[in-house]
Amino acid sequence: MNLDYWHKQTLDKPLFPELIWSRPENRQLSGKLLIVGGNLHGFAAPGEAYNEALKAGVGATRVVMPDSVRKLFDHLSNIPPEMEFAPSTPSGSFGQKALAEILSLSGWADGILLAGDFGRNSETAIILDQFTEKYQGQLTVTGDTVDYFTKTPELILHRPNTTFVLSLNQLQKLTIQVHFKIAITSTMGLLRLVEALHEFTQELPANIVVNCIQDIVVAVNGEVSTTEFSQVTDNWQGAVAAHAAVWWLQNPSRSFNAITSSILDNK
Repeated sequence: MNLDYWHKQTLDKPLFPELIWSRPENRQLSGKLLIVGGNLHGFAAPGEAYNEALKAGVGATRVVMPDSVRKLFDHLSNIPPEMEFAPSTPSGSFGQKALAEILSLSGWADGILLAGDFGRNSETAIILDQFTEKYQGQLTVTGDTVDYFTKTPELILHRPNTTFVLSLNQLQKLTIQVHFKIAITSTMGLLRLVEALHEFTQELPANIVVNCIQDIVVAVNGEVSTTEFSQVTDNWQGAVAAHAAVWWLQNPSRSFNAITSSILDNK
């Protein structure tokens, strides 16, 4: 069996050490990340993404949340300058008028992270569809953002410059919808998952980051890496997505190397 596309990484043996040693030291050269997410009833995901992006060494980052959240920060004498607010629905999620605001802010950034906690709202679903169609840059998708695309994933899975950081269950739903020939299951094992992602990312341009028991699997253009990750928890996606987004925007022409290396940044 030819598995030369499968690359195994450990904490002691990074696959791309040169990428680790050559990270930018000047913040002005470390990239700009726009984080989008949150709703009135939950905004932990964009907050965590912001903190993790700083840990990952991003040069600058801004966070966009619905303006319904603004009142929760009224007790602060000064709202942090990195925080932006866009129009919301009566229920507190992003409203349709938020699209123009988010697109305008995206012109500032080198990459966008759709961090999650969007809630469940039909207007927000429309915005996410329209945004992914209009925005052409690097886009990282994680958390409940993925759920918005599981019923109609064709657009985003065929979109270049897109990285999904998702659970095995979310990956299963996406692959079913696009009629992928290999069934993704929770019992398929690491070897079979690696083989499936090798084929999947050869057929479609989306990058995939998914967990399999105690491994984080990265697949880009048919190349697959696995990194033993003993701290895989229910909320692993947010931190991994933030680090992947930062490393990727700092190394835009080396997607596989950058995202694979970013996994070690979470150890």
